[in-house]
Amino acid sequence: MWKLILFMVVALHFEAAGVILLGKGLKQIGEVQSYNVQEIMSLLKRGVTNGCILLGVLSLTIFFVGLLMLMSRADVSFIWPLTSLGFVITTIAAGFVLKEEVSGLRWVGVMFIMLGAGVITYSEKLKEAKLQPNASPAADSVPSESQSKPHP
Repeated sequence: MWKLILFMVVALHFEAAGVILLGKGLKQIGEVQSYNVQEIMSLLKRGVTNGCILLGVLSLTIFFVGLLMLMSRADVSFIWPLTSLGFVITTIAAGFVLKEEVSGLRWVGVMFIMLGAGVITYSEKLKEAKLQPNASPAADSVPSESQSKPHP
């Protein structure tokens, strides 16, 4: 399980980097001034030639591939809620990289997200403990190959 969580954390850093890069790139190319074909085409041209946007899309693609790999190896009900940790990483990165002001109330929300991810992780440990009668939920055990789901 810890290997899955470590892999998820790495993937979530790619997600956060992608979101931050997209946000930075979108600020660089500017807002849509009017909604007509010429303005939208101009915006698209600026977008597909912006380095931050291209790196953001690449980072999010890496995250998505990692997410697909994780979902093929573990329960979706375990993996998907853990993706919420991306909000935590992205909020921290937005504060440091983009110099966004993050209010105390937002930090409270981030703490709730972290608490929820912790509960989900603990529930996975309890599930593993039921599969291994001699293991305790607090033990740091890694399932053997025979206990893990087969993958293509």
